[in-house]
Order: sequence, then structure tokens, then C-alpha cells
Amino acid sequence: MLTVNELAIQSDAPSHVVRYYVRIGLILPADQQENGYRLFKTQDVSRIRFIRMAKNLGFTLNEIRQIIRHADVGESPCDDVRNIIQHRISENRIKIEEMLKLQARMEQALELWKLMPNGVPTGLSICHLIETIENSEE
Repeated sequence: MLTVNELAIQSDAPSHVVRYYVRIGLILPADQQENGYRLFKTQDVSRIRFIRMAKNLGFTLNEIRQIIRHADVGESPCDDVRNIIQHRISENRIKIEEMLKLQARMEQALELWKLMPNGVPTGLSICHLIETIENSEE
């Protein structure tokens, strides 16, 4: 049996992360000592490592919880894992496209602004640089 700190050391995770996983129910103590220390099974080292690997692949904690639930009842979570990753890849491609468009707008704006003098707020204008871009897109 391992304490939170021992579990953290063996799973190479900060102890506050282990405590957080306990608080949200991703790992559960097997026992509790009279002094209040929670004790964990050595298998929880693997579970914490799994959680951290899944997070590193982009899975959310709720998705990881879903995967663990399947595994805990002896069901293969692999179909869910594939579906989640496929969905995440599609989302990422959309975000990447949006970011590339934003990057292009920013670079175009900067080029335009290099040719423009500094302005002073007039009460009607806050920053003519940004307002010029806004007007050119309308």
C-alpha cells in the first residue's frame, strides 16, 4: 500500500496532481489509516501513468474517466479511444486552419501598419490601426 506521496514518486507525478485525481474520482484509495492518510494499491501507479499519457495525447479528464470505466468493468475501451482521437484530429484541423487564417490576417495588418503613422485617440477613434483593418473588411 502506498501513501499519496509514495504514489506520486512512483508514478512520476506531482503529489497535488495525485490528490486532484483522487478528488475527482479517477483513482480511489483502497484504505485509510487512523491518522487520515489514504492508502493506494500499487496498481494505481499504472493508472496515474495511463492518465498522464492519455492527457498528453489530448484526452480530457472526462474522456479518460469514460475509458477507465470501460476497462474497470472488463470492456475494451479501444473503440471509444479511436473515435475520440478521430474527432479530436478533425477538431484540431479546423483550429489549425482558423489559426493559419488569423496568422495571415495579422501579418497583412502588420505590413499595412508599417506604412501608417501613429495616431492619437480622438474620442471617435481609439486606435486607427485596428479601425483601418475593421473598415477594410466591411
